[in-house]
Amino acid sequence: MPKVEDEASNKQLIFRDYVTGLPKESEMYVTTSTIKLKVPEGFHGVLVKNLYLSCDPFMPIRMSRVTVNGFSSYTPGAPLTGYGVAKVLDSRHPDYKAGDFVWGITGWEEYSLITPTEGLKSIEQGLKKIQHTDVPLSYYTGLLGMPGLTAYAGFYELCSPKKGEYVFVSAASGAVGQLVGQFAKLLGCYVVGSAGSKEKVDLLKNKLGYDDAFNYKVEHDLDAALKRYFPEGIDIYFDNVGGKTLDAVLLNMRVHGRIAVCGTISQYNVHQSEAVQNLACLLFKRIHMVGFAVLDHHHLYPKFIETVLPYIKEGKIVYVEDMVEGLERGPAALVGLFSGRNVGKQVVVVARE
Repeated sequence: MPKVEDEASNKQLIFRDYVTGLPKESEMYVTTSTIKLKVPEGFHGVLVKNLYLSCDPFMPIRMSRVTVNGFSSYTPGAPLTGYGVAKVLDSRHPDYKAGDFVWGITGWEEYSLITPTEGLKSIEQGLKKIQHTDVPLSYYTGLLGMPGLTAYAGFYELCSPKKGEYVFVSAASGAVGQLVGQFAKLLGCYVVGSAGSKEKVDLLKNKLGYDDAFNYKVEHDLDAALKRYFPEGIDIYFDNVGGKTLDAVLLNMRVHGRIAVCGTISQYNVHQSEAVQNLACLLFKRIHMVGFAVLDHHHLYPKFIETVLPYIKEGKIVYVEDMVEGLERGPAALVGLFSGRNVGKQVVVVARE
């Protein structure tokens, strides 16, 4: 029999079965198993204690049977997986040792055994060692993790911004949007964001430094709204929602404008995607519009950290998190992303270090 200290109960959030559209809380449940707190011999991996888990818009895509490029489906009856922050308890990998903090792909459970798997050639592709612990560890689910790198790569690398340009960001108070707006302001751009509540609009204007913001839910004519905020047109649109907002933006883009398509969250629960009517604007205005995934930009992470950390420490970038305590609240937190229930980056706290 193993010693008591070699084992621990392991609370897990289990995915019941494949879903169509957006998931419901009832399609996930919490159970408890037992896990050995040692990496088995022969496994080139690490055993971690999970601290913070990230709720991200791509996760429901993985709940369907359909495999989308870059997103494999979850396995029914097994824990969800996604980005998180964890502490290494045991390691058989030369690059990690007990006591290290890491961020990357982990399980929605208290403890995870992370090893190279099919489609993930090495642990290094799924985990990054946290070198800077003088900032909140939870930031590595957002500001200093995947959403932060997404904002950095999408804005600086794909949009080629210039001082004085006019920038519009949709879902602007979310994990990615709040950073894009601040990057744009640091560069000297004029920035407007859209969000889904008065609270979020106030947050954009009063805390995140946006020049202006509006609640898209109370605007019956998005084209007219954008003309109010951008009478001279839009140079850069950072698109987190797609659908009707993208269609209205196309009418208001300036010649040689740039659009970075980061997400289409407005379409995730639509049986038939809304048709974009104004694509001719791409031609007539010579607009550069590109879709991207952060998976293609991990090589930028050292440059990203070098750029962003000083801004954080100098108070030039702030970050808003919406934290819930406990795996039991994970399903509600994840589902709430798609009704705009969260204010800021949605994080599930499993344990605090």
